[in-house]
Amino acid sequence: MDRNLALEVVRVTEAAALAAGRFVGLGYKDGADRAATEAMRRTFGYLHIRGRVVIGEGERDEAPMLYIGEEVGDAAADAPEIDIAVDPLEGTNLCANGLNDALAVVAMAEHGQFLNAPDTYMNKIAVGPVARGAIDIRRSATHNLAAIAEAKRVRVTDLTAVILERPRHEALVAEVRRAGVRIRLITDGDVGGALATADASTGIDVLLGVGGAPEGVLAAAALRCFGGDMQGVLQFRSDEERVRAMHMGIADPAKIFSINELASGDVMFAATGVTDGFLLRGVRYTKGGAETSSVVMRSRSGTVRYMQTRHHFEEHPIYDRGGKLR
Repeated sequence: MDRNLALEVVRVTEAAALAAGRFVGLGYKDGADRAATEAMRRTFGYLHIRGRVVIGEGERDEAPMLYIGEEVGDAAADAPEIDIAVDPLEGTNLCANGLNDALAVVAMAEHGQFLNAPDTYMNKIAVGPVARGAIDIRRSATHNLAAIAEAKRVRVTDLTAVILERPRHEALVAEVRRAGVRIRLITDGDVGGALATADASTGIDVLLGVGGAPEGVLAAAALRCFGGDMQGVLQFRSDEERVRAMHMGIADPAKIFSINELASGDVMFAATGVTDGFLLRGVRYTKGGAETSSVVMRSRSGTVRYMQTRHHFEEHPIYDRGGKLR
């Protein structure tokens, strides 16, 4: 993939974030998600790629756009073939309620490099680069916390974990607290939680617990670029989900997926903040424009760029009067 594509794809996440940002705190999550999805889909059309959505808004009969299998980009004959994982609004409830860490997210890789993740749950453990290689999802949380602390050369009680606040995590939360580890409970958005483990300035050391499997692939793509680590195991809610996963090519339903099995090859990742979060500021609207905060990165080079962008517009935040991308 052309390295310049990494800088182009951030336009896509910026478009989605600017659209969703208008809905922050309004309690209208469906409207926010629809606005983000429409803006992201429209902006993809300007990218010089032959893209195919492999993780998106759902199946074709469930989503009008950015559905799994949809082709995006300008489709030029000389454009590279790219697999795309998207979440136009990671944390729809976060946006609707004005809570932290709503994001617009895109990951790209060459064909066949993302796990074809079914829409089910995944048990995850994610850490930043310092603790890479120290985690083992087959072991207890207590064991993993001790291993992470050893890798980081700190006390276990110096660690902070991010866990989704769900009834299914009551035992996990109790175990982590017994170990003396501080917890940041989040209501949604575990992609943001996984990202936070890779930057020491956030104070987050590990993400633990069960969240969405598609979000697990997006998180793995980001952590590949950061040099972090992650493991995941699918957690099926029904026999129907198990059968569907097998039809999607997952032969062993109990398989432990490493970070390189979730997202391999040359990966590009971009995210733009919709609301303030661990790493990124949310959209700020100003007179005649707006400001966005984004991160864009590539696994091959290990480059991580944080971008603060000022957008100037009169009628539309992304397109000029001729319909061209700014």
